[in-house]
Amino acid sequence: MNTLKTKTIFLLFLFCLTTSLKAADTPVIKIETSNISLIYQVGENGRLYQRYLGQKLNHDSDINFLPKGTEAYLTHGMEDYFEPAIQILHNDGNSSLLLKYVTHSNRQLESGVNETIITLQDDKYPVTVKLYYIAYSKENIIKTYTEISHREKKPVVLSKYASSMLHLNRAKYFLTEFAGDWAHEANITERELDFGKKVIDTKLGSRANMFVSPFFQLAVDRESDENSGEVLVGTIGWTGNFRFTFEVDNKNELRIISGINPYASEYQLASGEVFRTPDFYFTYSFDGRGQASRNFHDWARKHQLKDGDKTRMTLLNNWEATYFNFNEDKLIGLMDEAVKLGVDMFLLDDGWFANKYPRSSDTQGLGDWGETKDKLPNGVGRLVDEAKKKGIKFGIWIEPEMVNPKSELYEKHKDWVIHLPNRDEYYFRNQLVLDLSNPAVQDHVFGVVDKLMTKYPDIAFFKWDCNSPITNIYSPYLKNKQSHLYIEHVRGLYKVLDRVKAKYPNLPMMLCAGGGGRSDYEALKYFTEFWPSDNTDPIERLFIQWGFSQVFPSKALCAHVTTWNRSTSIKFRTDVAMMGKLGFDIKLEDMNENEQQYCRRAVLNYNRLKPVILEGDLYRLVSPYGSNHTSSMYVGKDKQKAVVFAFDIYPRYAEKTLPVRLQGLDKDKKYRVTETNLMPGANSSLPGNDQVYSGEYLMNVGLNIFTGQKLKSRVIEVVAE
Repeated sequence: MNTLKTKTIFLLFLFCLTTSLKAADTPVIKIETSNISLIYQVGENGRLYQRYLGQKLNHDSDINFLPKGTEAYLTHGMEDYFEPAIQILHNDGNSSLLLKYVTHSNRQLESGVNETIITLQDDKYPVTVKLYYIAYSKENIIKTYTEISHREKKPVVLSKYASSMLHLNRAKYFLTEFAGDWAHEANITERELDFGKKVIDTKLGSRANMFVSPFFQLAVDRESDENSGEVLVGTIGWTGNFRFTFEVDNKNELRIISGINPYASEYQLASGEVFRTPDFYFTYSFDGRGQASRNFHDWARKHQLKDGDKTRMTLLNNWEATYFNFNEDKLIGLMDEAVKLGVDMFLLDDGWFANKYPRSSDTQGLGDWGETKDKLPNGVGRLVDEAKKKGIKFGIWIEPEMVNPKSELYEKHKDWVIHLPNRDEYYFRNQLVLDLSNPAVQDHVFGVVDKLMTKYPDIAFFKWDCNSPITNIYSPYLKNKQSHLYIEHVRGLYKVLDRVKAKYPNLPMMLCAGGGGRSDYEALKYFTEFWPSDNTDPIERLFIQWGFSQVFPSKALCAHVTTWNRSTSIKFRTDVAMMGKLGFDIKLEDMNENEQQYCRRAVLNYNRLKPVILEGDLYRLVSPYGSNHTSSMYVGKDKQKAVVFAFDIYPRYAEKTLPVRLQGLDKDKKYRVTETNLMPGANSSLPGNDQVYSGEYLMNVGLNIFTGQKLKSRVIEVVAE
C-alpha cells in the first residue's frame, strides 16, 4: 500500500515537473495597458508568436484557449510566403534568418509606464534581435522599436528592418490614410483591404510627409466610426522616409509592418554595432476614432511633445503683411500692431539675412545667416530690444538645413551639399539640401541657432522651416555608402536637435516644412508645435485640422488668422484658428475698426479658454466630410467647463438642421450654455443661450448649434454651476 502510494506521489511529481518545465520553455509574455493586451508566447519550436491583440484579458487561464497565432517578427528566407519584418544578408551569402526566443525582461520606467524587452537570436548565425515594448497604462499607448546586432566577422547587409509587426485575424479590415500635397494636407480616405498589399510610404528624404502623413487608422469588422467600434491607430516617430505595409494573406489574416522605408537604404551593419529602428506608437480603441485620438493627445502632452505640460504663446507673424519687402521701421511698426492685438510675441519670418546675395526672394541667400545690412542696419538686436520695450517676445524664422545655389555657403562648401557629382542639379524651390550625415554640416546647422542665441539671448522662439525634399541624391561625405544617406541624414538632424535642446532646453520652436511636411512624434520631442499647412483658408483648415487632430493635440497645431479667403468673415477665420495654437498673420489695415476690436477681444477670450482648448479632451461632434456643417468641442479634465466650436459652411437652401449632442460632460452636473466670441455689438442668436441644462440633457438631446447661413461660426461656452 505504502509502495503504491509512493509511486503515485512520484508520478504526480514527474507530471508537475514536466508541466512546469514545458511552461518555462514556452513562456507567456504580456504587454498590457489599462485597456489593451498584446500577448506573445514562445512555441514548442522556440519561436515567438503573437497570440492576441485586443481588449485586455484579465484572466490568465483564458490565455490557454487562444489560437497559436502568427510568428511575431517574421523573417525572410524561411517558410513564410509574405512580407517579412526583417531581411538580412550574411557574410557567406546566405539571406535566411531564423529567430528563436532567448529571454525576456520587464521593468517599470515610471509610475504607469512599463518596459518589456524580448531577446531573439538565430541558432545558426550570431544575429540578435531585441523587441522593445513600452506600455503607457493610463493613456493606452504602446511604443515599440527593434534593436538588431550581430557578431559576424564582416558587416552584414540589412534590406528590411521593421520597427513593428502586428497581426490581426478578423473578418474585415478598413484602412484610413491621410494623403495630400502642399496646401492640401491630411485628406482622409477610408478603404477596405482585400487580399494582397497596400503600402503607404514616402521617398522624399526631408520634408518627408509632403504627400502623405505618417499615421493611419485601421478599423476591424466594419468601417471606422467616431464613437464606436474597434480601431487601431498607429504612427511612426521618424523625420524621414517611412513605410507602412498592410498585407492580407490567403487566410484573411492581416500583418501590419511599420518602420523606415527600406527603399534605396540597404544598411551595412558592422559587427557589434546596434541598429535601432525608430519608435512606432499605437493605441487600440474600443470606442472608435475619438477615444483613440484622446489616448494619443493625453500621451503626447504627458510623455512626448516638448513642453507638453506648458501653455503656448499667441503671436503675430509678419509674412503676409510684408513678404520679403521690409525694413527695421516697418517691422517695429508691426510690433505695435502685435501689442494692439494683445498677442504674446512678434515673429519675423523669411527675408532678414544674407548680404552678397540678399534674401529678397526665395531664389538666393539661403545658407548665409548674417543679417541683411540694408534691411536691418542695427541687426536683429534692435528688433529684440524693441520687442522687449513693448512688452512682447521676439521670434525668428530659420531654414538651416537648406541652401540656395546662389549663396556664399554654396560657393565655399559645395561638398556640404547633397548633389550628384556628374549630373545637372535639380532644384526644388530654388534650393538644395545640406548633407546632415556630415558632422561639419551638423556643426554649421547647430551654429545657426547657437550664434543667434549667443548674440541675442532674448530671442524667445524659432520657426524652423524645411522647404525641400532631398533631390540629386548623393552624399559627398558618405562616398561608398550611399545607401546609408536617407538614414544617416535623419540621424544627423537628431544630433543637431539634441544639441539645441541640451543647450537651450527652454527654447520653444515651431516645426515647419512648407506646411505639414514634417509631423511626427520623434521631431516633436524637440518642437513645441508644428505648422499643419501653408493653406490658411479657414474652410480648408477645417478639413486639415480635422485630419491632424486624429493623432495630435490642439496645442501642437499652429493655426493663424490671415487674409486667405476674404469671403469668410474675420470672426469665422479667427474661430477656426482658436481650435489650435492661435496666431495672426495679417495687417491691421486689412481690417476695419470693428474687426480689429473683435480680434483684440478674441485674443482675450482665447487666453481665458486656452486651458480647456489646449489641455482638455477633444470630441469631434460633426465631421466636415459629407456635411455642410462641422463641430468640435473641448472638455476640461474636471468636466467643469467645455468649449464648443460650430461652423456652417455652405448649407443648402431650407436645409433642416438637427440638434447636436454634446459629449464628455458629467450627466449629473448642471451647465450654463453661453455663446461667446461675438462681434462687437452683436447679440447671440443661439437657441437656449444663457440657459442651464443638465449634462444628461446636453448629451442625449443636444443643442441647435447650426444655422442655415453660409459661413457662420459660433463659439459656445458650457460651464458647470
